[in-house]
Amino acid sequence: MRKKIVPILGTALLSLGLLAGCGAGKDKEATATNSEDGIKIAVVPKLVGIPYFNASEEGVKKAGKDLGVDVIYTGPTQADAAQQVKVIEDLIAKKVDVIAVAPNDPAALTPVLKKAKAQGIKILDWDTKADESVVDLSVQQIDNEEYGRHMADLLVKAMGKEKGNVAVVTGGLSANNLNTWIDWSMKQIKDKYPNIKIIGEKIGTDEKQQVAYQKTLDLLKANPDLDGILAYSTVAPLGSAQAIQEKKLQDKVSLIGVALPTDSKPFLEDGSLDTATLWNPINLGYLTVAAAKALAEGKTIKDGQDIPNIGKVEVDGKTIILGPPSDFTKENAGDFNF
Repeated sequence: MRKKIVPILGTALLSLGLLAGCGAGKDKEATATNSEDGIKIAVVPKLVGIPYFNASEEGVKKAGKDLGVDVIYTGPTQADAAQQVKVIEDLIAKKVDVIAVAPNDPAALTPVLKKAKAQGIKILDWDTKADESVVDLSVQQIDNEEYGRHMADLLVKAMGKEKGNVAVVTGGLSANNLNTWIDWSMKQIKDKYPNIKIIGEKIGTDEKQQVAYQKTLDLLKANPDLDGILAYSTVAPLGSAQAIQEKKLQDKVSLIGVALPTDSKPFLEDGSLDTATLWNPINLGYLTVAAAKALAEGKTIKDGQDIPNIGKVEVDGKTIILGPPSDFTKENAGDFNF
């Protein structure tokens, strides 16, 4: 069955600039010195060197400059919890005021984050949640339930039918945010699309496009009756799309993924990726620094508060939500610079 074209959903996100490239190598640290009041904020991504976290870094640096605080953006070159622990140990030694971390494995980071708190450092998570018992504040992209259910709906629309075989490809198997979205997608399928069958277990790709590509090739070979793929993390959908493209299965296997519009554009244009859905990672980095500064100063960001360069945010307890996602298709992907 030929797939239906997915209509554009969501509103266009504000583009704040072009992505900065980042090569591999040893752990990367970028420092911007702007502080007028001595506040030092460290932002730790899951890994450095992929477009999504390069874009977040751009937002972090811009916020540091705009808000007059010192920012350090540093992380491992692989999505590895042990490497993140080492990064955080180093930041504790530097006596930063706030550590904002996107954990690869929340449980693995709990001891070192407790150590940081014991030394008076404020702890903030962003992008994905850490252990709630050690977090003072959380900055999240979207409402997790809404996002996970939305992805399932997008896939069914792309498939053009409410039955079939679907597989799940993801980044790191321990990533809290990815697992939460997957859980909500699975619940939406169970609740709304009972004739859709999930094939096998979720497939981890270690946040590497090449691994996603190879594992999707294996998936397609083992399951010739596959109808769709849900892909989570910003590199997994690209690898899956590459495999679909190579096997010329654009009209047979539908793919929905969490991905940047610039990276997705070639695959969207030829139909190997039906829809990419995401938020603006530059804005996420900016909001993270704004929230960290407020935390360091003992201030509270309130529900509906207008954050400069971001707009109004949603606040639920100690969680600040950036806003709803946008969907990117071949018709609108070229309108964005991230």
